[in-house]
Amino acid sequence: MSTTPHGPHPDMTDDADDDGQALRAALAVANLPTLLLVLRDLTGDASWLVDHAPSRTIAMNDNDEGGFDAAEQQAIRDAAFTVLREIRNGTRKPAPTPADTDLVDALSRSLGEPVPAEYAVSMAEDAGFAPHPAFDGPELERDLRVLVIGAGVSGLCIGAALRSLGADFTIVERHDDVGGTWLANDYPGAGVDTPSHLYSFSFAPRGEWSRYYPRQDEILGYLRDVAKDQELLPHIRFGREVVSAEWREASADWLVRIADGTGAVSEEVADAVVSSVGQLTTPMVPDIPGLADFAGPVFHTAEWDHSVLLAGKRVGVVGAGASAMQVVPSIAEEAGETLVFQRSPQWVSPNANYLREIDPRIRYLMQHVPHYREWYRLRLLWQFQDKLHPTLQRDPDWPHPERSLNAVNDKHRAFFTEYIKEQLAGHEDLIEKVLPDYPPYGKRMLLDYDWYRTLKRPDVTLITSGVKAVEGSTIVTDDGRYDVDVLILATGFTARRMLHPLDLRGRSGVPLSEQWGDDDAWAYLGVTVPDFPNLFLMYGPNTNLGHGGSTMFSAECQATHVVGVLRELAARGARAAEVTDEASADYVARVDEAHGKMVWTHPGMGIWYRNAAGRVVTNSPWRLVDYWAMTREVDPAAYRWTGAAT
Repeated sequence: MSTTPHGPHPDMTDDADDDGQALRAALAVANLPTLLLVLRDLTGDASWLVDHAPSRTIAMNDNDEGGFDAAEQQAIRDAAFTVLREIRNGTRKPAPTPADTDLVDALSRSLGEPVPAEYAVSMAEDAGFAPHPAFDGPELERDLRVLVIGAGVSGLCIGAALRSLGADFTIVERHDDVGGTWLANDYPGAGVDTPSHLYSFSFAPRGEWSRYYPRQDEILGYLRDVAKDQELLPHIRFGREVVSAEWREASADWLVRIADGTGAVSEEVADAVVSSVGQLTTPMVPDIPGLADFAGPVFHTAEWDHSVLLAGKRVGVVGAGASAMQVVPSIAEEAGETLVFQRSPQWVSPNANYLREIDPRIRYLMQHVPHYREWYRLRLLWQFQDKLHPTLQRDPDWPHPERSLNAVNDKHRAFFTEYIKEQLAGHEDLIEKVLPDYPPYGKRMLLDYDWYRTLKRPDVTLITSGVKAVEGSTIVTDDGRYDVDVLILATGFTARRMLHPLDLRGRSGVPLSEQWGDDDAWAYLGVTVPDFPNLFLMYGPNTNLGHGGSTMFSAECQATHVVGVLRELAARGARAAEVTDEASADYVARVDEAHGKMVWTHPGMGIWYRNAAGRVVTNSPWRLVDYWAMTREVDPAAYRWTGAAT
């Protein structure tokens, strides 16, 4: 299987380490299960992972030493040095890239547990060991004008796919830079809870991440590099906002209205429109009486006011979710006092890598050792993608539904509970406040950003009574009054109100916002909706990942489907592709049925994933390998193909 162009691989000939000292130093800290995969790859000798069988990689641990004793560790590192130096000197030729079946067998041995064969092709594509249908396929034999709304993660992903497709495309971005949510959310401590080597596109790998879990500025820098390296910048029109799009039946195209910074509106015509505005776009501002009249500075984490100095101030933070868990530890040292108003506690997982920087020697391996980065990423892909999914299914015979879903989920609860008690030993009052009463993973699982350590500070107070009102500079709760100088809203986003306030009108002329209502969005594969020909959604309904994996992987799945539909459209000589009512209804019914068996519909939890009727609107119920299979091939029968191309 040949290496493909969408993911360039390191080459030892790019390494200026002529005396081998930098390589030897880097190998001294290499992840040995990954290094054995590299040795197997480069030598073509499968016995490396038989003669040196790593111990099982547990949970989110990298298992760097592989369970080997010191002598065996050194033997593996020495062997790798010899093979890599021979390749560097031209005395050894690397073996061909492994086939799909070899890939899952090798990965299984490296991880110490079986990886199902159904993951082989998707993993080969992700690593760049096989062509990717969205980024390595043939170009269109027909001109298509595509307008993309948004230049965030999803917009850049579909932009790269459209460029590979040879389509005539424009990306309209309301901000003056790329990045989307990573441009807007620059609050202190902002970062991602997906490993950096997984939080990157398969077509734009990165070996020089500085942290195992990157912060906002580095993610934004990566997305800027993607836009530049993928030659997307000439296609992006910054400082413009799409306000409406209307399907014109007679000409089989979209009339798109775009506003500039002055409010002037221009019109543009496109054969297809792709919305990449995402779910985490509009900040959720709670309806608290008196909030608008707060006496001091008040702002949402997604609209951080960097002009406000927190030094010595009494700062109130409303919310105790993902953004709060990053903000509070980041500002507590500076603020005079920090008050956290928690509506409900969250489950928090420990992770040894979450706060760690990556050793420069590891970055050397990622950048210079062939396939090291790819295999390290594939190990992460298995650990973080679908392993958790079976444990999020409700066991109807489980006798303790009030605390967990099934026996494994109950073990998770015991593990996380013990972690909380260890972290807050001697602070029983805090343990009672932060210990959730719902099953683990019922809400988004968070990683510990020194959250518990920060809560123990004498200048940090956790308040669990509900916020009732704001009176001047006083926060009024169910059982007290608290004066603060600055109020920060860590209250999330209006994720269920998708595409708001964009006005989209299809064949019927009925706005999509009316068809969905305020909180009941749905779409076939999360990508397209009946009545809206040639309209595609990135990060649409039921595509958010709640069980694990990377948004980048999911976005690539959606881009694959969009590209597949456009290729089919061109091949048929049609002008319009519209998903059928039957295909859409069947898909949505299967989504709802699957969710009915999962943790996010478990009773007794208020979560942003569900709408007022209890339907899960944001999250996908599928394993990512299932979603990959659903989106990889277009079912022509699921669409109506109309109009003749001219």
